[in-house]
Amino acid sequence: MTLTLNKKNYLKLLEKTQIIPKIIDTQEEYEQYLAVAENLIAKKDNRTPEETALFRLLVRLIEDYEENIYSLEDFTNLSAHEILQHLLEYSNTTPEDLSNIINCSQELILALINGEQTINQQQAKLLGMYFKVDPSLFIEIIGSKT
Repeated sequence: MTLTLNKKNYLKLLEKTQIIPKIIDTQEEYEQYLAVAENLIAKKDNRTPEETALFRLLVRLIEDYEENIYSLEDFTNLSAHEILQHLLEYSNTTPEDLSNIINCSQELILALINGEQTINQQQAKLLGMYFKVDPSLFIEIIGSKT
């Protein structure tokens, strides 16, 4: 499908959204692009050709960032707590943030992060939703990831 774009309208859209589409380098940019993309998703069939073009570009940039940051291949030899540590580091999420996300004490969060406590299925589900990854990454399987 080839879109006919009005350059003036496209530039107005970029000004309105306050983004300059480029390779995403930070979590802040990722969240900003995601917010704009979600707003464009909400428009569904009522998007202008310029909005559709921007949406398609943002989706590509978001997917590229997610693939680089949250690549499952990078996690194949890591334990659940190492994966959690990695995601915390790259997302600038604090143990206090996690405590609120999975509704537990900060002591338990620190034990999960340090591998002193196993992440249960409910916690894995909440972590998966928060980090936008498969919750199974946080479930330890006996005899694996040693």
